[in-house]
Amino acid sequence: MVFNALFGLFSNDLAIDLGTANTLIFQKGRGVVCNEPTVVAVQNEGARVKRKVLAVGNEAKSMLGRTPGSISAIRPIKDGVIADFEMAEEMLRQLIRKVHNRRTLVRPRIIICVPHGITEVEKRAVRESAESAGAREVYLVEEPMAAAIGAGLPVTEARGSMILDIGGGTTEIAIISMKGIVYSHAVRVGGDKMDEAIANFVRRRHNVLIGDRTAEQIKIAIGSVFPKDPREEEHVEVKGRDLLQGIPRAVIISESEVREALAEPVNQIVEVVKIALEKCPPELAADILDRGIAMVGGGSMLPHLDMLITQRTGIKAAVVQDPLSAVVVGSGAVLDQQELLREVAIQ
Repeated sequence: MVFNALFGLFSNDLAIDLGTANTLIFQKGRGVVCNEPTVVAVQNEGARVKRKVLAVGNEAKSMLGRTPGSISAIRPIKDGVIADFEMAEEMLRQLIRKVHNRRTLVRPRIIICVPHGITEVEKRAVRESAESAGAREVYLVEEPMAAAIGAGLPVTEARGSMILDIGGGTTEIAIISMKGIVYSHAVRVGGDKMDEAIANFVRRRHNVLIGDRTAEQIKIAIGSVFPKDPREEEHVEVKGRDLLQGIPRAVIISESEVREALAEPVNQIVEVVKIALEKCPPELAADILDRGIAMVGGGSMLPHLDMLITQRTGIKAAVVQDPLSAVVVGSGAVLDQQELLREVAIQ
């Protein structure tokens, strides 16, 4: 018994949520040990020379939009799947080494979260990336299932649970019952599309060009979906490049303008929920009416989005306690349960 406790404490086993915006790593016995942006900075040496990785994670993200021509900041995950195999592998290798204090001989057992409906080619790419990065064994668990476990939903019971995961690249909704996904649907709308919508709005309305990082900061600072009393409305100063004069300029953006910019991506997310409720089997629909919709992912933290979904659908929606790490915590919980891992892992 004591040996098992000690083994769990010093275990190298990892669960990884390889997200479009952020990569989170859960280590057995330690919890979430890494939460860094899914960004790799590389030195461009020419077409025939292998790209040299300069930085990954936080350090690489700080370079986004600020690099000289010889350096590129790459996001290897697009819409929840690997777009740049080589860079994803290198990023995983460096983050795994960082978690294990740079010990190169460690070969952990790894669970990686993947979107529901991932293709065979994409599965192989994820597995090979993890194996090349040093994994001894690789298991794939679907993100909605991992998120539901992390949110504390009764996934093993014959009761319907609905999970809404709003990530950086995609929004995925799933209905889960008896360790399986009854229905799932994903759209390529998430935090990135919200940032893009804000940047496009500022360009159209104010003739000022801003980057994705600035748009994300605006969203975090004054993003919302419900109107406020005009006297309470917040404003933020935004600096960018004037498109007419070509020089730097600062403009003031109001909360109502950001709300207007976010209307389209937010409506698409609400529509996904409505479609899922229409497709839900009648018996499970009764369970969801009782239990409501659990919301996870960074996008779910947009103020009052849960209230808007509740208002538009008539079903209570609520953001879970730790929406950013629900997926990786759920897959980390499966590390301790061999039987559940066998049942929820996909081939």
